Parts: sequence; structure tokens; C-alpha cells
Amino acid sequence: MAENEWLDKDFYKVLGVSKDATSAEITKAYRKLARKYHPDLNKTKEAEEKFKDISEAYDVLNNADQRRKYDAIRQFAGGGARFAGGSGQGGFGGGASDFSDIFSMFGGGAGGPGGVRFSTSGGGPTNLNDIFSMFGNAGSGSPYGAGYGGGSSSYREPQEAVRGDDLTKNITLTFRQAVKGATISLTSGGRKFKAHVPAGMSDGKKMRLPGRGKHGSNGGSAGDMYLKIHVKNDTKFSLDGNNIVMPLPVTIGEAVAGARVKVLDLDGKEVTFRVPAGTSSGTEVRIGGKGVPGRDGDLVGRIEIRVPSRPTMAQKHDAKEFDKNSAEFVDEVAKERE
Repeated sequence: MAENEWLDKDFYKVLGVSKDATSAEITKAYRKLARKYHPDLNKTKEAEEKFKDISEAYDVLNNADQRRKYDAIRQFAGGGARFAGGSGQGGFGGGASDFSDIFSMFGGGAGGPGGVRFSTSGGGPTNLNDIFSMFGNAGSGSPYGAGYGGGSSSYREPQEAVRGDDLTKNITLTFRQAVKGATISLTSGGRKFKAHVPAGMSDGKKMRLPGRGKHGSNGGSAGDMYLKIHVKNDTKFSLDGNNIVMPLPVTIGEAVAGARVKVLDLDGKEVTFRVPAGTSSGTEVRIGGKGVPGRDGDLVGRIEIRVPSRPTMAQKHDAKEFDKNSAEFVDEVAKERE
């Protein structure tokens, strides 16, 4: 956007901030409006135009040099003077702040049919762009408009919108957070926000957060953020697809005769596994629907037959008697070892 268009643009009003707003307040106002009117989030034509307006305003007010020139030009113009043409008396809004008074400071005058003209007899600026060049390098326009350089009217094409870069972050979850889902706090470019990690995340998985990467430039969309998931090991539970797996210790008697075994699940709630008679170590028993929430998974108990580490004489005698009464089974096991 050329600086000679600043006369009737109230950038402070566009962003909804006061004229003495700090840089931080301007940035905060811009981000709030950008989230509301960004073309990726709001598909209406009105939102697209509004986003261009707030981007133009931010480009100027967020640049200290541009803001200084903008404030100076607006002050001279009495808060937004316009060209008056067609009658032969070219001029600006009247009163003490008549913009023609400004040109007279440089030796110029207004007049002539159809618009504003300037005299060079006083050695002053010959056109409006030269007036603006008095404030610095003219023509550093917004990405949505054309600029003019240093007194000569050279047209510059609008800058191409550039998408922001993607970001990758590593996050570590407890096993329970990975299984049940969790809400986590993140930071990107100084912005704090919360994100929900869905239930059933396993170690090494990646998760995409659209628009949470680096800001785009020239009106371009923000990049994405990718979360690489790391899951802490649990001493008792593990994940197998949508199933939660846990060890299920049983005695010889429970394994042989069958039993109902009570344990605590991942939430610390008591559940009961049914162990069929004749169950061996490694056999899996299940409780349906107790796996990953919202998924078709089970709580799986993996049988581990336990024996006393220091059996008594009576226990040893009973064990030998058991083998005597299970001679055929003992022979089958012996053949497996060959």
C-alpha cells in the first residue's frame, strides 16, 4: 500500500487500539482479529477483505519507522484529508488544517482544473510522492498494495503470500495419559495454548496441530506443529493395539481348579478375571470393553503361575503327590522337553 493512501486510512481504528498503543498491544489486537478473519478459518468474502485491512494496518503500525511517518502524515492531513477535484479548485478538507497549507510550506500551490497541481517555482516538491519522500523512503507498502520509490513513480507488484514453517516438538506422556487421552499446554512463537491428545497414543506416534507452526508472511497462513509422542513405561501395564495388557499371577491350585481372580485396573478400580480350570502360564484371559476408551479393546490378563520360592516339606510332598496323580500329564510335559 502506497503512503499517499494513508490519508484516509485510520489504522488504529482498524485494529481497535488507541493512538498511543504499545507495540505489544498492537500485536495482541492483530492476533485476535487475525484468528477471527483469517481466510483459513473464515471463508467469507467479507472476512477476506477484513483480513487484508488488518494486515495492512499491522504492517504499518508494527514498524516503528512506518508508524512515525504514518502519524506525521495523518497529523498534517488533519486526520484524513481527501483530494477535492473537478471544479478547478483542487484542495483538501478546509479549516486551519487545510492540506494546501502544507504544500505552501514547500513552495507549491493547488489549482487547475480537474485536480491538484503543484508549482516548482519555489524549488519545492513537484508531486505528492515527493512530499511523502520528505518523511523518508517512500513506497514501503503493505503486501496488498503497490509502492512508490523515492520520488519516481515505479510500480511494485504485490508481494506473494508465504506460508509459515512447520514446527516439531517432542512431548512425553505417562502411560495413563497415553491410554486415556490428555490435555497438554504448549508454546509456539511466544503463544501459549492447550491441545488435546486423543486416547490410545503409543510411543513414537506423531500428531499434527494445524496452524500452530510459525506465522506466515505477507498474509500467508501459519505452518503446522507436529508432536512426536514419547510414552513412559509402566511397571504393570502395557498397550497392545487397543488392548491394555497386565500380568495376572495365580497359584497352582487356581490354575488347575479354575478361579475368579480380583485385581485393580489402570484406574485403580477393582475388576474380576475368570480363570478357567486347567489354565497354563501365558494364557490370556479378558474383560471386554476395558481397553482404550472409545475403542474396541479389552483388559487382558496374562496368566503367570506362581509357586512358593521356599516351599515347606509338606508343600513338596503335596506337589509330588500331585505329579503321581497326573502321571499322563507329567509324561506329556517331559516329551515337550526332549
